[in-house]
Amino acid sequence: MSSSPPSPRDQSKKRSYFELILILGALTAFAPLSIDMYLPAFPALQQAFQTSAGQVQLTLSSFFIAFASGQILYGPLADRYGRKPPVYAGLGLFVLASIGCAFAQEVEQLIFLRFLQALGAGGGVVVARAMVRDLFPPADAVTVFSRLMLVIGVAPMLAPLLGGYLLVWFNWQAIFHFLTLCGLLCLLAVWLRLPESLPPQERPRLSFRRIIIGYAHLMIDRRFIGPALVGGLCICGMFVYITASPFVFIEVLGLTPAAYGWVFGLNAFGFIATSQVNARIGRRYGPGTTLSASVPALVIVAVLLILGGVFGVGGSLGVYLPVFAYVACLGFIMPNTAALAMAPFGRNAGAASALLGTLQFALAGAASAVAGGFNHEDAIPLALMVAALAFSGAAAYLLLCRNLPPLKSERAR
Repeated sequence: MSSSPPSPRDQSKKRSYFELILILGALTAFAPLSIDMYLPAFPALQQAFQTSAGQVQLTLSSFFIAFASGQILYGPLADRYGRKPPVYAGLGLFVLASIGCAFAQEVEQLIFLRFLQALGAGGGVVVARAMVRDLFPPADAVTVFSRLMLVIGVAPMLAPLLGGYLLVWFNWQAIFHFLTLCGLLCLLAVWLRLPESLPPQERPRLSFRRIIIGYAHLMIDRRFIGPALVGGLCICGMFVYITASPFVFIEVLGLTPAAYGWVFGLNAFGFIATSQVNARIGRRYGPGTTLSASVPALVIVAVLLILGGVFGVGGSLGVYLPVFAYVACLGFIMPNTAALAMAPFGRNAGAASALLGTLQFALAGAASAVAGGFNHEDAIPLALMVAALAFSGAAAYLLLCRNLPPLKSERAR
């Protein structure tokens, strides 16, 4: 007996859900797009501005600083004025700064405009996480966060490729024109299709004292700081890998640049695949149970990486495979830590989202800077740093996340 076709109401719900995920995914994609798309243009920028490589790299550093710190500003605004107004402000700033980047005449102008561009990009990330918390109970939120991880994983794979083609076909300015177009299209989609998820009666008054107290309460609340630290420390390992792997994989292990690109893409695919598997597992077993299994797996991977990277067990594969497994494990860890950290804080989800992003991005940026200071003549610094971060994440889990009270099965608003 054949099943009846979906009703128009069910089809409408599916379309609305797809639209929501697509728009929230786009809001989270501005940072990886803005970071990775213009990397192939570094030599062209150096030549165009007649400056040093270090000055060009400052355009990336200014973006990291603004993106890490700027999210703190959006959280209280999203809680006080609703979710959409801060997105309008952030995307508007992103669009104007992107236009400015395309017409920059000096590298100092580009450094400043990249700072403004990052401030604009931070609003979408904060609001996307807050809206997931508004609209979905914890078990469903894991699924949505996993879908957003798909975007975060795909963007770094495609952005350098797209940026390279824009550079070849046109010039470096075309990269920023493209980012401007993306910002305008996303702004239009938010205006026309994204629902407001925070009712006016649930918006607290805004004051500097209230903001400071709110962030302080989050920092000392084990329900927030535990999952946030676990996710932040674990993802630091991926940033260390991104920073050190070109030197280790190409200069030490002998990969060609083309082969390195394939290995990098394969690792990103592993992250994407596990995050989508997590969408089903996390919904069935819950974020706490899934995280409790993922953290020990990451520790085992870290031990294998020490054996391969420090003691040479397995040769090159003794480094490649544990690194792949480490990045894949993050596909389970990151969505569940985000869901756990956000779940108890419905009334100040914007502040929780902002602090989560700032904390994790600041930790990752610091770890990347430390990794960049090592002389990577072998795989030992990479292996030891990644393993140490995995062990630190596991320690944070044992100290702060075990025996947390179970999440309530809340209904979405």
